[in-house]
Amino acid sequence: MPYNTDMVATVKNERLELRLTSDQKQDIEQAAAIVGRSVTDFSITLLAEEAGEVIRQERELRMSKNTWHAFNEILDEPAKPLAGLADLLRRPSVFSE
Repeated sequence: MPYNTDMVATVKNERLELRLTSDQKQDIEQAAAIVGRSVTDFSITLLAEEAGEVIRQERELRMSKNTWHAFNEILDEPAKPLAGLADLLRRPSVFSE
């Protein structure tokens, strides 16, 4: 989920401290100045966007083309009856009163 810079009433009550080299700090300050933003806003926006992308990639299901085709073949097979399933579904729920 991209970082939304248009959020007006967001309460910011958390801190994140970073250690970086002088060159890294100068580059970040220069880049923020070039785009006309504060170092905080510039940094938060990029960090939040990158964090969202990392999380999205971690949650994404990845498989080879062959595995994908095998998976779809299994899904396309007719349902197989499971012993005792019909009986189980006819029983009263354990959550009923």
